[in-house]
Parts: sequence; structure tokens; C-alpha cells
Amino acid sequence: MIRALILLLFCTSAWAHQSSEAYLRYRVDGAEVEQRLDVALRDLDRDLGLDADGDGVLSWGEVRARWGDIERLASDGLRFTVDGAACQSNGAGTPQLDEHSDGMHAVLVTRWRCPAAVQALAIDYRLFAATDAGHRGLARLVGAAGEPLVLVPGAGPQTLSASGAGLAGFVFEGMAHIASGLDHLLFLATLILVAVWKRDGAGWVPRLSGRSAVVETLKLVTAFTVAHSITLGLAASGAIDPPSRWVESLIALTVLLAALDNIRPFVPGPRWAMVGLFGLVHGVGFAGPLKDLGLRGAELVMPLLGFNVGVELGQLAAVALLLPVALLLRGRTVYRRWIVPGASGAVATLATLWLAERSLALQLLQ
Repeated sequence: MIRALILLLFCTSAWAHQSSEAYLRYRVDGAEVEQRLDVALRDLDRDLGLDADGDGVLSWGEVRARWGDIERLASDGLRFTVDGAACQSNGAGTPQLDEHSDGMHAVLVTRWRCPAAVQALAIDYRLFAATDAGHRGLARLVGAAGEPLVLVPGAGPQTLSASGAGLAGFVFEGMAHIASGLDHLLFLATLILVAVWKRDGAGWVPRLSGRSAVVETLKLVTAFTVAHSITLGLAASGAIDPPSRWVESLIALTVLLAALDNIRPFVPGPRWAMVGLFGLVHGVGFAGPLKDLGLRGAELVMPLLGFNVGVELGQLAAVALLLPVALLLRGRTVYRRWIVPGASGAVATLATLWLAERSLALQLLQ
């Protein structure tokens, strides 16, 4: 367990909530198609080197100067056909930027004339296939009843239609989202570290029975799941929309407090209550990809269900990996003196840096 946590802790800070997604919106009017692609500047900078002065900050001038390269990258990495036939370009929109929950995106709008009325699009998506194995495209037909589609780079043509089903893709997207969110993973790992213990005054003592530890873990995971499911749904639907900087800062704070409570318990009441409260914050953080798709009402139901199921499966995988080790080691001296204090202290340090970065807009970790 300690080796796994150390590997996680010393990975780049970009792992904390920096899953890579591009957003595709198609508007269809008979044989006319308007395609809008929103692609993250950080992904473009990685592949194209947009930061000309190397100061770590992308200016509009730097992005605008390379717009032709951005368009060529998008053209090479994204194509679609209708009934096997290519469509004719009718021109591109003006360069622009838009802010999503995961940062600034370049917005590329192109218009197409197809040979016949469009019922479905076969999208061949290859953006960043060679440089980011975790990248995904999220595509939807504006005004259509069908579910959005998760596009896997290099997977070959995938069909987007008014009746298409994307549930399985959003289950996978939910799993990938929690796997790429180091702050969420460390929060869970921090909880599991002492789920095999119970409070004894101002400290912790090992639980005598494994069953008691499993029950405690189930309470924690259930409280977290119920809480984040509520705010995930509210944020994805647009019912709540707190500033991303506040949310990310609060998530870092929850990780910090959980880690400090491991070292010396100070949070009053049962721990599941604390976890439920903190889970409300994490749920808003989970909602980013769905919120940025702009889904509302009935069109949100299946993607939200699939995404939430994927998040839960990712959480269960983390629990299944860590809990048996914690159960085995819970009564040993090395676990009490070194593993829990050491891992919790390292998590607290990293969470403090995240909190400073996110709340004060600093660059402390590279």
C-alpha cells in the first residue's frame, strides 16, 4: 500500500483533476452540418508548443498566431462521413476561446454541405491518439433525442445519431475520470487507511474484527456515494454552478482535512458524516465533462446514470485494492508508526500545495 501511495504522490500535479476531453457539437439542418470543436489549450500546447515565450502562460496572441496549425491538427484528427460519403466544407468560423470546467479551450467552428439529408454521422476521431492515451472526445447532436457519444481516439469510425446509445461509453468515462483524478483517489485512500481502526480518545486503535472494518468502509463509501451523486446531478444539469476555482480549492481542502484527521483525529461526530459533507464538494468536481456538454432534461438522464455508475465502479476498484492490505496490516507496529502517519503526512503536504495553487492561482508543482 505505501509503495502505491508514494507512486501516486510523486506523479505530476496535472493528474489532479486534469482528465483530457474535447467537446463536439453538431447542428444538422437537412444536408447542412455545423461542427463545433472545443479542444483544451493545454492539450494543444503539449502537441504544438504554443507557449512561444516559455513563461508557462498562454496569451491570446500566442494562440492566435498558431491558429492555422491548430486548424490543421483538428482537420487531421477529426473527420466524418454521411452514408459513407464525405461532405464539402463551406468555410470556418472566426478564432475564439471558451472556458470549460477543465480550463480554456480553443473553439473551431466549421460548416459542411453533405450529399444528402443527414441522419447519422460516422466520426473518425484521432485527436491526440499518439500523445495522450487517456484523451476522449464527447460528441452530441444538438436538439436530438439520442445520447451523446464518447469518442476514443484511433478506434475507427463511431456513429453519432439521434437514436444512438452511449451509455457504455459514459460508464467508461466515469471510471476514467476518477482514475485520472488524483485528488479523489487520495481522498479515498486516506479514508481507507484508518477505516480499519476506531477512535480511542485522541487517537486510533485497531479494530479487533475484520467485519467491523468492512462495515465501517461500507459506511464511508455509501456516505460519499450518496452525497456526490446528489451534487453531480445538480451540477451536471446546471441547477448549481459554483466557480470552478472554489470547487477545486474546496476539494483540496477536504483531502487535507481527511489526512490531518488520520494523524490526530479532531473532526467531531462519526466519520461517515464528515465524508458525506465532503462528498457534496467532490460531486460538483465530478460533473465537469457532463456539464460542459450542455445537456439538459431527458437527454441528460442516461449519460448521467452511466457516468455515475462508472465513478462508483472506479471507487470500488480502489477499495478492493487497498482495503485487504489495510486489514492485513492494521495491528502491526509498522502500520501504526510509519505507514499511516507517513502516507497521511505526504497526502496533507500535497493537498496543502494544491490548495495554495488553486486558491491563489500559483504554479508550485510542475
